[in-house]
Order: sequence, then structure tokens, then C-alpha cells
Amino acid sequence: MLTALAAPALATVAAHGGMWHPVLFPFFFLVPIFWILVIGLIVFLVARRRRAGVGPWGGPWAYGHGGWNPGARSAEATLAQRYANGDIDEKEYRARLEVLRAANGPTPPQG
Repeated sequence: MLTALAAPALATVAAHGGMWHPVLFPFFFLVPIFWILVIGLIVFLVARRRRAGVGPWGGPWAYGHGGWNPGARSAEATLAQRYANGDIDEKEYRARLEVLRAANGPTPPQG
């Protein structure tokens, strides 16, 4: 790839008797740097999109990726995990779950 980019510059040097033309000299370095930056930007954006878990149908706000309020689901999941571990009893679990659901409004329909 670098050879293909360098060929026109070398042809220009040969046409001028082996001397660099002062106007073409900086562009010999700028063209490969430009394409390296473009390819790097594409790789960065693809990697960032994959890390964020964004699929082809929308981001984390889309249905199926946490519903209407993903923070509430996270809190409910944490509470359920604490109950499953035995850190809290059933009475405390139900009381805290009721407080969480009251603070977050009505629950979205399941289905």
C-alpha cells in the first residue's frame, strides 16, 4: 500500500531530474498520514460502538435493552441478588422493592 502511494511521488521526482519539487514535498507525507488517520478513526468508531453494546436496531435506550428505565432494573436486580444471597429477608426485600417501584412510576408491560 505504501508503495502504491509513493509511486506518483517518485515519478514526479524522476520527471524533475531527481530533485524534489518544493510544492510536492509536504504532500508526500500528508497523503499517507491522512489515510492512516481515516482508517484509525473508522477502527476507533467501530470498537467504541461494539463496547457500548449498540446493535443494528438501536442503542441501550431501545426496547429489549433495559426497557424504559434501565437504572430501575439495575436496582431491582441488585436487590434480588441480595435477597438470593441471604443478605436481607423477605419482608425487607418486599419493602425495598415497593419503595423502588413507587419511586420509578408504573411498571412497563412485560412481553
